[in-house]
Amino acid sequence: MIRLPNHPLPEPANTQLTGYQQEIDSLPDYATRVDRAQERFSSLNRKGHPTFDTVKATLSKMCVGVQRCAYCEDSLADEVDHIRPKALYPELTFVWMNYLYACGPCNGPKSSRFAVFAQGTGVHTDVDRLHNAPVVPPIAGAPVLLDPRVEDPMEFMSLELRGTFIFTATAEPGTVAYQRAKYTIKLLGLNSRESLQRTRYHAYRDFFMHLRGYVQDRAHGHAPEHLQHLAHDIQTRQHATVWREMKRQHPLIPELKRLFEAAPEALSW
Repeated sequence: MIRLPNHPLPEPANTQLTGYQQEIDSLPDYATRVDRAQERFSSLNRKGHPTFDTVKATLSKMCVGVQRCAYCEDSLADEVDHIRPKALYPELTFVWMNYLYACGPCNGPKSSRFAVFAQGTGVHTDVDRLHNAPVVPPIAGAPVLLDPRVEDPMEFMSLELRGTFIFTATAEPGTVAYQRAKYTIKLLGLNSRESLQRTRYHAYRDFFMHLRGYVQDRAHGHAPEHLQHLAHDIQTRQHATVWREMKRQHPLIPELKRLFEAAPEALSW
């Protein structure tokens, strides 16, 4: 999971979203806004709708690799996810910065689950609304879930590259940063899906082989255009977090250390 490159939403889609949000915000009470937000989003978020076709096309440009999920970086991203769930925060239903493109295996379990650090505390509180519970606003507080639209998750966690290929929190246990990393990893199932660990391993070997090929072709004096093509191929592959960790951890892994010493420019990719 890595910070996304943010792109502005083109007009008139942005203006149209603002209009939809104003419609929700004008309703008289919170429960009505929640119902209307979910109904309105479901009716508009469909193929062929010009506003949401633009939303999805722009989110696709922000994906890691070719339309890969912003959370797991592995599966096809085909669902517009609300980072802050619309069932809890109807005022963010049609807000561009609250959207990212996710896959079903990430977005489904996440659903309307959310947590905040209640104001004045360092302990996170789940604000999920239980079935048949009163529809009231969640308590105020800073979000626990890491937001790749505005934050770099890799400042909170690292990916183990020499065995398990799982994410671990890097801050001291008990700190806010530690809690945020652990919550994000658990909520999105980043370590609980064995297939993700396998695909991260395969991504590591794939990046390694491409980098080795680049180093070999560089040593043999291939044309700059050819080397640029190889570099671009590495930079646009899925599982960007694996590549980020390969650069970050290369001094600790001999096979990587040798390659990056031979092609130090790759550290800037």
